[in-house]
Amino acid sequence: MTATVPTSSAASSAVPAPSSVPDVPTYDGPVAVTPYDDLVAQVRAGALGPDPATQRIAVAFTTRQAVRHTGRGTGYRNEVLSLRLGAALGSCAVEPGALPDEALHACVGADVARLLDHPLAAVRLAALDAYLMHVTPHTPEHGALPHPLPAGSSLEKSRARAAAVADLLDLPPGSVVLVVGVVNSLLEALRARGLDYVPCDLKGGTTEWGEPVRADALTAADHCDALLVSGMTLGNGTFEPLRRHALRHDKQLVMFAQTGSAVLPRLLGHGVSAVSAEPYPFFWLDGGPTTLHQYRHRPTGPGGGSR
Repeated sequence: MTATVPTSSAASSAVPAPSSVPDVPTYDGPVAVTPYDDLVAQVRAGALGPDPATQRIAVAFTTRQAVRHTGRGTGYRNEVLSLRLGAALGSCAVEPGALPDEALHACVGADVARLLDHPLAAVRLAALDAYLMHVTPHTPEHGALPHPLPAGSSLEKSRARAAAVADLLDLPPGSVVLVVGVVNSLLEALRARGLDYVPCDLKGGTTEWGEPVRADALTAADHCDALLVSGMTLGNGTFEPLRRHALRHDKQLVMFAQTGSAVLPRLLGHGVSAVSAEPYPFFWLDGGPTTLHQYRHRPTGPGGGSR
């Protein structure tokens, strides 16, 4: 979520992957149902927990942020929709200013089943995230390993998070990583590990260091060894082609997720090889210690992917 917002936007491999969706074809042709669609269908049917029609959202709110880390020449803005279900919070990033106020009012008191049919994708995803956070919180029992981030300035915490996310990639030096959702601290962390990268964002532009940012991530993926992708792609409709690319080519797909942090662990082994899940409140909201939750899928293909 600390990327320039796109408009489209100590773990072990032995950790169990909390994936309950069935296998899907690994070719790139059309498919009738994706793992995400099947996950939604299971939630609707009450297969993963209580009937979503009985689960009502108590609180809906947005968080708007603008930041320019001390010492950095560029900044960014974020806006996030969050829905509260019991003790759980589900979140989805939106383009700043794009979410109408009435969307918040429509969510409050509504049941999850109804919100899964909401016309706005951000509401549907935040509701799904809240439900899954409610029934499968980020705990070791559900496959998560906590990764604490120390207290610090916004830049210090950004770099600490980036280091933890980059460590989820299992690549030799010189490998090329597609980065979808440009986070300058992540690019620094990749360079520190001897990895090259291709930064992508639907807005294009340049990185902090003047590097061009590609707008067409899927085309750029053909020339990369692994994919490092923001959870924001779940909310803007660009996730599925990247997931299918990773499956078809047996590439690692590592997700760093504030958007859909409880959704993406369910897709481990279905194109997703690892997840850095970061539920609300995010590191950029708190200067004190916070926690990431890391998930890994046991690689089975020769390339370390998740086929």
